[in-house]
Amino acid sequence: MEGRQDPVERAADGETDLYDIATWEERTSVDGLVVAFHWLLHVSSRAVIVLTAFTILALIGGLSAITDPQVGFLTLLSALPALGLAGYVYYTDVTDNEPLWLLVVTFLLGVLTATFAAVLNSLLSNAGQQIASELSLSVGFIGSVIFFYLVVGPVEEVVKLLAVRLYAYSHDSFNAVIDGAVYGAMAGLGFATIENALYITRNLQASGLDLGVTSGVGIIGAGGTITAVRALAGPGHVIYSAIAGYYLGLAKFNRENAGPIVIKGLLLAALVHATYNSTVGLGATAVSAITGLGELPSFLVYVIIYDGVFGLYLIGKLHRYSNAYHDAHDNGPSAAAFTSERTEFED
Repeated sequence: MEGRQDPVERAADGETDLYDIATWEERTSVDGLVVAFHWLLHVSSRAVIVLTAFTILALIGGLSAITDPQVGFLTLLSALPALGLAGYVYYTDVTDNEPLWLLVVTFLLGVLTATFAAVLNSLLSNAGQQIASELSLSVGFIGSVIFFYLVVGPVEEVVKLLAVRLYAYSHDSFNAVIDGAVYGAMAGLGFATIENALYITRNLQASGLDLGVTSGVGIIGAGGTITAVRALAGPGHVIYSAIAGYYLGLAKFNRENAGPIVIKGLLLAALVHATYNSTVGLGATAVSAITGLGELPSFLVYVIIYDGVFGLYLIGKLHRYSNAYHDAHDNGPSAAAFTSERTEFED
């Protein structure tokens, strides 16, 4: 807890030197060495995570999906709705504007950390199918729903929050609760972008197209449907991770309850995410049965309804923060009171 002191320090007169007894700061060359070693471990751990993620991205074909011009164009189109939503979250930030370079870094980290979800989802899916096979159980719809709630939702929301935690969270620009939603939205945008690129690439390959031979017009024409589908799926990632990110920001300024707050945000995001995955097929079918619309329009209607509900929930939180911010500045202390405070989640 903030302000905790050892009994010796509490009882001291304030003039006694308690270095290495009840207090500590860098003084000696040995102190300097351990501080430098701690910094090296901190930096190297981040580097290992990023390099590992980059290696996985290359192994699963993510780099070719990004570098192919036609696929890149389709990916860009598919990411536009998610980009628009992330931009909206950015512009609702009534505090200091976040630096563009830090938003880009968080986006790129969202791209990279998505690879961990790809690997974990695949490994756990295979393990679940193996267990079900040994027990002579049919996975079916119920098994898929369980997988969405226990694996896909939690895993993907954790890795998106990791993208924020790796760098932006500890930066001085992350100096307000609402900043968590902004950086969470950017991480979600990065995740959605690389996921869309991989889906589009695999869909085109499954259709028998040779991306190295087929003309750009042919690829873009063949990829139109999957691009439209992924464009509808992308905003959800921004909503989920912006919700989790908001609670990460709340945790940063509520040190005594930081752990439970972060878990609450992750649980909410994972629940909304898994519920979407579990209901989108049934929901689109129900819309089609009621309206007579085709498969893609029905999918569009359901996604708009679902994302609209939880998008409004997110917007409500952002507006509540904005209103409280304006009230505090109109009737209370100056903006100078809004400063970042380190927590146990920071190094």
